[in-house]
Amino acid sequence: MRKLKRISLWRAGVPLALLCAGLLFATSATSARGTDLRPSRNTTLAGLVEEQSRRSATLVRQHAALTQDIERLQTQQGSIDPKLSKRLKDLSLAVGTTPVTGSGLTVTLKDAPREVVKDNPDVDADWLVIHQQDIQAVVNALWAGGADALSIQNHRVISTTGIKCVGNSVVLHGVPYLPPYKITAIGDRRKLQKALDESKYIKNLQDYVVKFQLGYDVKNESQIAMPAYEGTLDLQSATVPGFERTPSVSPSATGGR
Repeated sequence: MRKLKRISLWRAGVPLALLCAGLLFATSATSARGTDLRPSRNTTLAGLVEEQSRRSATLVRQHAALTQDIERLQTQQGSIDPKLSKRLKDLSLAVGTTPVTGSGLTVTLKDAPREVVKDNPDVDADWLVIHQQDIQAVVNALWAGGADALSIQNHRVISTTGIKCVGNSVVLHGVPYLPPYKITAIGDRRKLQKALDESKYIKNLQDYVVKFQLGYDVKNESQIAMPAYEGTLDLQSATVPGFERTPSVSPSATGGR
């Protein structure tokens, strides 16, 4: 009798288990709504950086298009004085919001090759990658060499441009980029090259180029078409909590100069 009882319990348990499994699959299908619960997405840092870069580039293009529409409408309505319009164009060239062309140099920086990283497991990983200070050193040297205009990753660099390192990517104007990093400058090529050669920071970088094969390449460019800066020019200043800034007083308010 005991043997028959165990068999009957087993026969009753199998359909119950199958029923539970069926309910589980049905619930999963409903939750997924016909899609894969683990879709094949590129969740690596490189993939996220590229996705964010594309999204930012799209927004920048939209912003630039809207700005051009505003300027065109203002011109059509004659709301800008001709002298003021010329003054704005001159300032736009100096600020970097106008495309420019000319000859110059392109400096390309790269991380150490994978085989070098693999063959040097005991070496500090920071020595094998390009950092923000390396890019800044090149940018500063090119400015010191008399560069008329400069871009990083084909994005125009202006006076308020900040270069930040986040993980193994570099953030420029709020957008992350992965190596190789291309810094392009328009100007006298001999002066630009001389400034690079005389920079003590770049000499230090070249020590790592020799030791760990970091990428450092300088290319002469006979014709460079550099885009205008298309981001916002609005600035926000930092304030000290609890400190009230004394408002400035105009001369007219005090009764004279």
